[in-house]
Amino acid sequence: MLTHLDLHKILFLDIETVPLYSNFSEVPEIEKKYFEEKTAYQRKDEITAEDFYNKAGIWAEFGKIICLSVGYFAPTTNKREFRLKSFFGDEKFLLTEFKTLIETHFNSPKHRLCGHNAKEFDFPFIARRMLVHQIALPTTLQLFNKKPWEVPHLDTLHLWRFGDFKHYTSLKLMAYTLGIPSPKDDIDGSQVASVFYEERNINRIVTYCEKDVVTVAQIFLKLRNSSLLREEEISFST
Repeated sequence: MLTHLDLHKILFLDIETVPLYSNFSEVPEIEKKYFEEKTAYQRKDEITAEDFYNKAGIWAEFGKIICLSVGYFAPTTNKREFRLKSFFGDEKFLLTEFKTLIETHFNSPKHRLCGHNAKEFDFPFIARRMLVHQIALPTTLQLFNKKPWEVPHLDTLHLWRFGDFKHYTSLKLMAYTLGIPSPKDDIDGSQVASVFYEERNINRIVTYCEKDVVTVAQIFLKLRNSSLLREEEISFST
């Protein structure tokens, strides 16, 4: 399975997102109204829009990307090397830098982007936030009029589903099931906003994001019956 794909042409990625504002009181009144309408179907009657605002980061209309980490297998001949690189801070800057990376190094028809649940979250979130900042979409995120087999996206969740689209498996559960060390050894997604706004510890979030990228790559290796990455095979790009 998946052995026909060239590992060196796959860019593994993960994003971390937070609400646009640190708390609901800072949200402009019109956005409060839109957020209340957007989340009405998910909230129970006793849960207010303000109480629900900690989840705003899952929607591109009310959230932003604070870290985008990528990983790729370097095209070396003498050893296997998985390189990690993270873009973080100002959203427009990190999206522009990410776009430059994929247009420079991952722009051929054989290149692929890969994430976990990325087809339903990461890829559309990145594309929407690029458009908010008036950043022209790179070819790999332009899906209009493309046939399914022309879309250069891989998703470890979809690969695990085997066509069972009612089935959802989290990254940590899939890693556990496949015998891969869990990436969730510090924070989890529900804590990212508080670490960002209250602790102001972006480095902790970057480390968390990079661990998820490594795990996605490990899952992909497992699905193609390849050996898992060893710690000494992972490096960080500047």
